[in-house]
Amino acid sequence: MKKTIALTHPRLKPARLVDSIKHDIKKYLNRERRKALPAGMDYWTFDCRFGATEAAAEKIFTSEINAHIDAAVAQELPSFYVEILARACNHQPRVAADEAEEG
Repeated sequence: MKKTIALTHPRLKPARLVDSIKHDIKKYLNRERRKALPAGMDYWTFDCRFGATEAAAEKIFTSEINAHIDAAVAQELPSFYVEILARACNHQPRVAADEAEEG
């Protein structure tokens, strides 16, 4: 998902519009998580970027998306850019970390 989202709408109140945007993003994340994983992969992770424009977008964590949307509303931005790209990953083995603590 690479999208510039407007924070103004002629008929919707800003609070309802923000709720709708957050719901759409959550729905997209859940839809991507339900997709079948490629062979040998454990889970889906997401590479996210957020900013006032595509050029100004910075890398963020998935858990920070709602906070950044709230900040954009507080700054009264007319729109913002959000990019969420799904990527299949493997969990890293914890054996090395356990051995480092013991040694």
